[in-house]
Amino acid sequence: MRTDRELTFRALFSGVLLGALLTPSNIYSGLKIGWSFNMSIIALLVSYGIWQSLVRCRLGTAWSMRESNINQTTTSAAASIISGGLVAPIPAYTLLTGQQLPTLPLMAWVFSVSFLGIWVAWYLRRSMVEDTRLRFPEAVATLETMQQVYNHGRDALQRLCALGAAALLGGLIKWADTFVFTLPRWSPSASLERLTFSLDPSPLLIGFGGIIGIRVGMSLLLGAVIAWGGLAPWLLDSGLVTIEANASGPQFGALVEWLLWPGVTLLVCATLTSLAVRYYASRQVANAANGGAKQAPAKLPMAMLALASLLVVTLQVVLFDIDPLMAVLSVPLAVALACMAARVVGATGIPPIGATGQLSQLTFGLIAPGQVSVNLMAANTAGGAAGQCTDLLNDFRVGHAIGANPYNQVIAQCLGIFVGSIVGVLVYQILIPDPQSMLITEQWPAPAVATWKAVAEVLGYGLDSIDSSIRWAMLIGALCGALFGVLEASLPEQSTFARLLPSSAAFGLAFIIPASISLMMALGALLAWVIQSRWRSVGERFTIAAAAGLVAGESIVGVGASFWMMFAGG
Repeated sequence: MRTDRELTFRALFSGVLLGALLTPSNIYSGLKIGWSFNMSIIALLVSYGIWQSLVRCRLGTAWSMRESNINQTTTSAAASIISGGLVAPIPAYTLLTGQQLPTLPLMAWVFSVSFLGIWVAWYLRRSMVEDTRLRFPEAVATLETMQQVYNHGRDALQRLCALGAAALLGGLIKWADTFVFTLPRWSPSASLERLTFSLDPSPLLIGFGGIIGIRVGMSLLLGAVIAWGGLAPWLLDSGLVTIEANASGPQFGALVEWLLWPGVTLLVCATLTSLAVRYYASRQVANAANGGAKQAPAKLPMAMLALASLLVVTLQVVLFDIDPLMAVLSVPLAVALACMAARVVGATGIPPIGATGQLSQLTFGLIAPGQVSVNLMAANTAGGAAGQCTDLLNDFRVGHAIGANPYNQVIAQCLGIFVGSIVGVLVYQILIPDPQSMLITEQWPAPAVATWKAVAEVLGYGLDSIDSSIRWAMLIGALCGALFGVLEASLPEQSTFARLLPSSAAFGLAFIIPASISLMMALGALLAWVIQSRWRSVGERFTIAAAAGLVAGESIVGVGASFWMMFAGG
């Protein structure tokens, strides 16, 4: 029996199939709440369960660990296609310019940004993954899950059953809510409902709450109470935000136009400050591990990097009419941001996707002030490639630990982003056929879109174009964000104060999404915490699998329902 199988047809096929099924989940959740889920562990559990079940039925050979790695690499590359801009700069570009790319050019654009990220990751692989002691905690979690699966197969199948049952439950609830009857959204009073405080029976939100944990969940709740329970009534009473006298129901659209500014400012300042502190710390770790010596650069497939660079530069010029010099500058900026983000991910496990995006926006805002296309789409190239790079370095870290061939992983990654580009663009266009009327609404809050749009507006039109009350709120948000960033990056992770410190990402996000979303995610986090505290062994084994199932179940059925209604309506 061969155990060294790696780049097999079945490994690639199952990775492509799972990637096509799970990519819509990240598009859906990215537009709903601004977060996505790493699909590596889901891919490991599902593929192992399927192929080992076939082995038990004498219908196939053993599913090797290296095949499993190729499978999860392909799936994660496909699902991480949102780094290419589908849930942030691309919709923001449409909102600001009114221009929407046709399907094929948009697929080519998303693919090109991710393709550049793959070859930047290859360039950084030796220095970041092979020759330093950077841990890459997310990769370690995937590796440990893989080892547990192969050492305790029955436990893996039990986790898979929990994931499948939760996905079925989440899908049934979404199906019933869409096609049978509308599930009630309960609010204790009309005034609270107007401020978006209600309970929305969403399995996706409860599942994400279980994944993010109690600290982040309570931070969302705190932010919602301050933003929608404190600031929103004051805005209405003071006349800074006006609504129709007889308006009923949630007034998200009117209120978020003011609240998003301090929320976005807090998010940007917190992430940039934290990134700077963590980057400095990670350099110290790397230098200590290597005795302060510089690593020799890895040999790079120059033809592929040149092709990727040529592709993104050409598409920037052709699709967005960006000056060729600005387009060319996006490539070295992508490499610089990827180096910085990779060190942070390697040391902390926290991917600074938002920070790299805003850094690229700020850079192009200084180089080409007032140019919206440059600020969004050249920045999309730099930030998106850097984001894709950090995800793929986690795959390389897992592969390096089990002795996988990195060239095989590159093939899997390229295939993954190819599939992800096609599926992701189709799902985005079906879910959001009219971005200008559908996004930054209660149904589709799209907080990442709001962030990119707000930064582009400030850099393009200046602070003078914003009301003075908003400027004061932004100043307070900036100061709070900087304080959050310093504390989060410098406090020891296990210290009591660090555990009690609110998450800046969740706190700022609560200003941009309806309070109902924060409430349900906080509820999910609380339920998961109670289960893990009361039944520790069961909670550790099944909570994440069940929560991921709820997320996947609702999002897949939600996307499927959108497909059905589009074709039925046509």
